[in-house]
Amino acid sequence: MDPDRARELLAAERQRLEGLLAGLAGDDTDAEDVLDEGDQANELYQDELDESRSEELREQLAAVERAEERLAAGTYGLSVESGEPIPDERLEALPAAELTVEEERARGR
Repeated sequence: MDPDRARELLAAERQRLEGLLAGLAGDDTDAEDVLDEGDQANELYQDELDESRSEELREQLAAVERAEERLAAGTYGLSVESGEPIPDERLEALPAAELTVEEERARGR
């Protein structure tokens, strides 16, 4: 893949993930002082869901950072496991992909 196109894809993915993370951080709504048990349970559930989603987004952002490092090192587009080329079509869809489709399947992801 062309390095300029890779930079463009990774920058767009970084922006998307950072925007989603910022949105989760800004979702804190002012709660009333007194919540009934149902509201408290719903709020707790939503907080846990948001935290899980936030963790997932941070992991994806870390993958983008690793991809940016591979791009700088000249190894972007190669599997971190086998060194085999990752098809451009896969990188267009998942710019931070670290494995080929076959390797990903073999890992059971």
